[in-house]
Amino acid sequence: MRILGIDPGLRTTGFGLVDVDGSDLSYVASGTISTMHIEKDQLPARLKVLFDGIREVVARYEPDAASVEIVFVNVNPQSTLLLGQARGAAVTAVVGYGRADKTQVQEMVRRLLALPGLPGPDAADALGLAITHAHAAKAMARLARAKGIGGEQQQTQKAAYKAGRSR
Repeated sequence: MRILGIDPGLRTTGFGLVDVDGSDLSYVASGTISTMHIEKDQLPARLKVLFDGIREVVARYEPDAASVEIVFVNVNPQSTLLLGQARGAAVTAVVGYGRADKTQVQEMVRRLLALPGLPGPDAADALGLAITHAHAAKAMARLARAKGIGGEQQQTQKAAYKAGRSR
């Protein structure tokens, strides 16, 4: 399976592709799409460059799945906290703990993919997203195959919890 990771940004968008075969990860490609040559007030032109760049990456490498970092600012503190926790989980999955800086992410991605040098920071983030997606997809598939998932046992537990009881 080929996975595309995308670290979006209006100035620089990182992308990274990995192939997954069982537990083996292989580097395919990574890079950035830059809009720094376009004036900041030219949002439609900048978005077009990003759109065309991602389409070109998809056409060239034909990924089977994609993972895009969610970036937003929210006035709801609870939603912002949840986003921070999710982002922390993704970073933890790649580097082992949630307070990794850009250079630590770059180094761990280099090690996991046996790269000869450090990828750029935006490309490393995108590769990290693809790696996290690969690991999460395996875990989710195992959960889906587990006994009781989606079956009668799960329905019984849901009904019990709604009534205020637990086992």
